[in-house]
Amino acid sequence: MNINEMRILSLSTEISPLILIQEYTESLSLNIDSFTQAKEALSASKETNYDLVVVEHETPKLDALEFIRAFRHMHRETPILILVDANDIAVAEKALKIGAFDIVSKPVSPILFQAKLQNTLSLKKAEDLLNDKKVLLQEEITNVTKVFKDSEHELLEVLGKCTQYKEHKDDGHSLKIGHHAKALARLSGLNEKIQDVAFHACQVYDLGKIGISDKILLKEGKLDEAEREIMKTHSRIGFDILKYTQNAYLKAGAVISYSHHEKFDGSGYPIGLKGETIPILGRIVAIVDVFEALTSQKTYKKAWSIEDACQFLTNEKGKHFDPKLVDLFIENLDEMKSIKNQAN
Repeated sequence: MNINEMRILSLSTEISPLILIQEYTESLSLNIDSFTQAKEALSASKETNYDLVVVEHETPKLDALEFIRAFRHMHRETPILILVDANDIAVAEKALKIGAFDIVSKPVSPILFQAKLQNTLSLKKAEDLLNDKKVLLQEEITNVTKVFKDSEHELLEVLGKCTQYKEHKDDGHSLKIGHHAKALARLSGLNEKIQDVAFHACQVYDLGKIGISDKILLKEGKLDEAEREIMKTHSRIGFDILKYTQNAYLKAGAVISYSHHEKFDGSGYPIGLKGETIPILGRIVAIVDVFEALTSQKTYKKAWSIEDACQFLTNEKGKHFDPKLVDLFIENLDEMKSIKNQAN
């Protein structure tokens, strides 16, 4: 492996060892900065990214072990070679314990020293290349993940439009519900991942309506009792379509489809869940779905004012809706109004 131009820091209070080390390293086409003061060497290491450090032990006015400790505190990965008297095993062991990479015995053999330099720098370069590849791989994974997420979101949007197409409308109702649900999920303390799931799952929460006949789904005016019972089955149909999926958004969509018509007092459908046995996303969507429906213009009704809609939510606390979630919604009404205005 080519180690030309790699940078070395050399430290010794004696000039002669520095000259020898410089000769050995320059013969390998390496760049070397030599220092006689530990403080200067440490300062230089802040400015230059060295590939290897060579420090001589037992020179006047220099504690090599203290230098290694200080350098290792600043640079955890840079290899350090320490020149130690061949008989000083205790120092060699201490140096290795505090962070030296390898020992070079004194008196120094030029051939052995250059071999250790080459081996150490080759390993350092290989590690650097591996780290670079890890960074590139992580970037590639990030890019692929983004493409996958974008595709997921696109699929959810398309599925959401299936229901709108079935109902002959394109008013962005599911998108508006998603923005409100994400905000209320955040306000209720749910983490960012669940907030994201809430938003995108709302694109498919009414998917079950594709299983309702046009005669009922598109009927102008109120439904009779039998028709209402058929319409209620859309929550189960949506759940049945989505329940076996492994995708987090679609699984959440199944849960919301099944539970957003349940009521806090247990009088909802399809199975009469009560209180906090209703999944949190179902309780959230129950509120924002009704709010959006009341404040939107329909062929069979005029839009309610936001104030009237909020009064309805308040009146239904503990009955239709989770009281705590209603309070959060009302307390943050300015944000909800902003979401509604932006979505329109």
